[in-house]
Amino acid sequence: MNEQGFDRRAVTEAAVERLDAAGAGKVDVGLILGSGLSYLAEVAADPVTVRYADIPGFPRVTVPGHRGNFIVGTLDGVRVAFAQGRFHTYEGYDPMAVVLPVRVVHALGARCLLVANAAGSLDRRNPPGTLMAIRDHINLQFANPLIGRPPGARNPFPDMSAAYDPGLRERLHAAALAEKIRLLEGVYAGVMGPSYETRAEVRFLRRIGADAVGMSTVGEVVAAAEIGLAAAGISLLTNLAAGLSGRPLTHDEVTAAAEEARERFGRLVRAFVKNALTLRPSSV
Repeated sequence: MNEQGFDRRAVTEAAVERLDAAGAGKVDVGLILGSGLSYLAEVAADPVTVRYADIPGFPRVTVPGHRGNFIVGTLDGVRVAFAQGRFHTYEGYDPMAVVLPVRVVHALGARCLLVANAAGSLDRRNPPGTLMAIRDHINLQFANPLIGRPPGARNPFPDMSAAYDPGLRERLHAAALAEKIRLLEGVYAGVMGPSYETRAEVRFLRRIGADAVGMSTVGEVVAAAEIGLAAAGISLLTNLAAGLSGRPLTHDEVTAAAEEARERFGRLVRAFVKNALTLRPSSV
């Protein structure tokens, strides 16, 4: 339990108990799906669904496009736990609460994690609809899910030099090649939100080496690094950042772009999941 009274272990155990009682069983891969990307969970065979709202102490999703379910099922022969919607610090949640889905899928036995988000492009050459494998991130959220852990917690200073597992990233590129999908690679800047970035902030982000910007993901990958869960990330670039498009940004634009990329994104993720464990990623 941290200083704010949040007991991550108890809430994680409650989630696993609910999933076990529903017949979820063990999984191989965990997927966390962001704005407008939750539909992928619906194609899993023999799904077991547990609503976040039915788990004692679990946060509630508040953002449109995030459905708020755990779905465990089989995707092309692989047992997968889908977190259908995620949490954000801008919703007022403790950073430890934000990363609960990571801890739950790990407790279910996942050997690797794929996090997917909708992000703003910081380069006009990468228009909405572009898919980007995350090579690294810059944490500008001024929050970390490891702050306030109890004394004696495991891995107190996790290494982040390969937080996005190189072996899994190779699998993403192989999947994209097999499916004839254009997949870039770049650096994701995680900001607090919920306001979109100013023009000056966009110029700053470009100058420090970011290729895309969003309001999630970095805490989840930090948590995965702490517990030794190999992670990969995909950003669907849903809009050009402030000052690059000449028009105001809206969340409707984000969800519309996610819908347009639905088929390509789904094929990429399915091809990745099918082969994610075959090369034994460097951290698995």
